[in-house]
Order: sequence, then structure tokens, then C-alpha cells
Amino acid sequence: MSEQIMQITIPEGAMNQRLDAILAQQLPDYSRNRIQAWIKEGLVELDGKVCKKPRYALFGGEQVKLTVLIEESTRIEAQEINLDIVYEDDAIMIINKPVGLVVHPGAGNPDGTLMNGLLYYNPDLREVPRAGIVHRLDKDTSGLMVVAKTIGAQTHLVEQLQRHAVERIYDAVLVGNLAKGGTVDKPIGRSPQDRKKMAVREMGGKPAISHYRVLEHFRAHTRVRVKLETGRTHQIRVHMAHLGYPLVGDPVYGSKFRIPKRMHEQFVEYLRGFHRQALHAGALSLTHPVSGKVMKWRSQMSEDMLELVDILREDIEVFEEEQLGYDEFDYDYGVEVEWVTDEDIPE
Repeated sequence: MSEQIMQITIPEGAMNQRLDAILAQQLPDYSRNRIQAWIKEGLVELDGKVCKKPRYALFGGEQVKLTVLIEESTRIEAQEINLDIVYEDDAIMIINKPVGLVVHPGAGNPDGTLMNGLLYYNPDLREVPRAGIVHRLDKDTSGLMVVAKTIGAQTHLVEQLQRHAVERIYDAVLVGNLAKGGTVDKPIGRSPQDRKKMAVREMGGKPAISHYRVLEHFRAHTRVRVKLETGRTHQIRVHMAHLGYPLVGDPVYGSKFRIPKRMHEQFVEYLRGFHRQALHAGALSLTHPVSGKVMKWRSQMSEDMLELVDILREDIEVFEEEQLGYDEFDYDYGVEVEWVTDEDIPE
């Protein structure tokens, strides 16, 4: 955190207007929620006196001093990490995050994260809170993320996320045969049994809505596409598990391990070895914070998920062939076939 001092003269025409509203106009790079928090924390002085009331009615002409703490990444080491940058301009970057990459440093992951890589790629991101990261993906979830390159762009993107105006669509493979699509509207909060997990909490949970559509059925699994209306921690994983169809490979919420009958051993081994949730952020749509244009990006599922889907498709083909119960060469009304060798053919 770094201390910054900002001094502003309230416009004369601001009489009877709220302090937080005028400061939000004067400081467009910061959200009104952030400004309200600063006021309540006693970081704002009006004519030399601390004011903790966001609704304070102004007279006009007051001198405002803000002494605020801005989160920055000065202690985070810049590290050279290969970044798959799908799009970049002066305001934003779109990153295609691979499986296994943690988004930002934390307990057990002090470095080697996306944030470390962003600071190496663009040192100016030290001036932006959290190096411009406005939302996250779990370590073992792949796919698209947006990164802000300026404080103004970050504020704009955060407000879009709060208004549910950023469209995020995920591809997932579930355990079990989910019959049809639908919507899960169940609040999510910390699990009372395990604080490291999230759970559907009818009391005390935060609103969470996921819309899902079935794309493909396999013998004992289902490929779906999920659109988030909200963005709670582990939302898709929790909601799908709540329906009784956890994600393939989910080490936290995937209690089921279902193998269809007579599945070939090499297919079984691949499923047993799929040790991460089969989830990919495949589509992202947002309003550009500068141009105001709606922009959309898509990315193909990661290689391991593509292979997973191929194996489940092949399993159907192999099973159906074996179900026929006959050899393609001796199907003729049960007639016994006499095999002929080259030696039996006269010259």
C-alpha cells in the first residue's frame, strides 16, 4: 500500500450536493464505492476537519484533502512467465490463462503467478491496484481473463462486473447424464463444515445465478456450457455439484467417480488421471472502458479437455460396436464362414 495525497476544490455550484457524489465526479478514476469507503475511514478532510459522512451536504468552495492508501504491487516480484495475450490496447489486455497458473500470490503460492508475469511484461502495472486484475480464475481452470492497464479502466471494469454487464461463458464436463439445461439460482457462502470450501447457503449466502445448456451427452457424462450472471467463488463447481452433477476431476466438490460399464481400460485410466476440474472460460464479452464498444473474445478448450471429450466420444463408438455382437465378416444369416488362405487359392 502506498500513501497518496489528493487536494480538490469543491466547485461553487455544488451547494447542497453530497460529498461522495461530487468527489466521484472530480475523481473519475475511482468508483463511488471506493470514495465512500475512504470517507467512512476518515481519510477525507473538509477545510482541515475530518468528515466521515458520505451524505454531507456541501456549500461549494470547500478545500478537500484526501490522504488515501492505494494498493500497489511494489512487493511483488516481476517474473518472466509466458503469457498468452489474446488482445491488447492502451486500456486492457485479454489473457488466455493456462491450467495450473495461479492468478495472484497467496499462501502456498508466493510467486510464479499471473500477477508476477504481468509485472514483468508491463512494469507500469505496478501503479494499478492488483496489477490490473479485476476478476480471477481458479488455478486449475483455464480460459479468458481481462486485465486493466489503467486505474480508470479498472474502475470501469469493476463497475461492469458489479452490474453483471460482463458476459462470461464456460465449457464444462460433468459426471452423470444431465437431461436438459436450466438455471441454478442458489446463494453461495462458506461451508459451515469446511471453511476452505464454498457451499449453497440459503441463509447467509450471497446471491449466485448460473445458466447452463447441455451441449453433448456421453454414456455417463455430459458436456455443458454455463453462463454466469454473478461471479461467486467456485460458483459453477458449487452449483453443478448441488444439482448432483459435479465437474469431472474436481478435487474439492467432485465426490463421484462414474465409469460406464465395459469402458476400455485406457479410457478408464485417463478419467482416473484427470485431476483438475474440467472447466474452461471459453467466452468473454464486455464494454470497452474507453471506446464504449462491446467486444467479444472466444478461446478453444485446453488440450486436456479436448482429449477428455474425444475419449468420451470414442467410448460411445467402441461400446456401440461391441454391442452389435458379431464380426463384420460373418454376419450373413448365421452361416459359418470358412477362412481361405493364399495357399488354398489355385495359381
